[in-house]
Amino acid sequence: YVTIYSFKDEMSSEAAAHHYVAPPVRFGLATSIDEKMDLITRNLQEVIGKERLRSLLEEGKDVKIYWGTATTGRPHVAYFVPMSKIADFLRAGCEMTILFADLHAYLDNMKAPWELLELRVKYYENIIKGMLESLGVPLDKLKFVKGTDYQLSREYSLDVYKLASLVTEHDAKKAGTEVVKQVSHPLLSGLLYPGLQALDEEHLGVDAQFGGVDQRKIFTFAEKCSYYGIQETNSPHESHGSWLDWKQDELF
Repeated sequence: YVTIYSFKDEMSSEAAAHHYVAPPVRFGLATSIDEKMDLITRNLQEVIGKERLRSLLEEGKDVKIYWGTATTGRPHVAYFVPMSKIADFLRAGCEMTILFADLHAYLDNMKAPWELLELRVKYYENIIKGMLESLGVPLDKLKFVKGTDYQLSREYSLDVYKLASLVTEHDAKKAGTEVVKQVSHPLLSGLLYPGLQALDEEHLGVDAQFGGVDQRKIFTFAEKCSYYGIQETNSPHESHGSWLDWKQDELF
């Protein structure tokens, strides 16, 4: 599994918008393995798992990647940074899944009221489609998934219980430091958050995960989960701050 970073440093949406330089619009798709490798890995802060990536491409497979975003607020201009990288993935012929982490949004100190989640998901989908269309990329290999589409299933719930029996409170809290809102008396939901994200990789059936530098500890946590017999991942990162992870073994 591979991971990708997209920002070298954390920055506000205003700063990101100031530093963002839109890539040239390219309507053509990559055809050779080298072209696909270049599109998938360019402008990344770090890439882990390049050999695994190339082997998948050499096997003629469409690489499956997912990027998740919690529907906690309004998408803003800085969203063009991850969108520009997702555009690269689509041009490289990757199957791209965008996960709307509606359940995560609720668990993260209830940043989004439960009643508002469904409407927020529809809003995010329309905005993101419009952003990608403005970058001139095909959307035929793009799909949107809600966390609640599968995270409330029997299979996922059983995996959550298995994970909870293996992970310490210390590791779970540390993994969510940069993502979960930190308060003096944290809720149990914040401790569940990193584990749920680690399980998403398996239940979405992807080869790789793309995310920001603030996700580093969660990706490291996911790698540690592999020692528990869960899911092993590797990682690449982009020059603005994201990751890509490559799966190796089956979950549990």
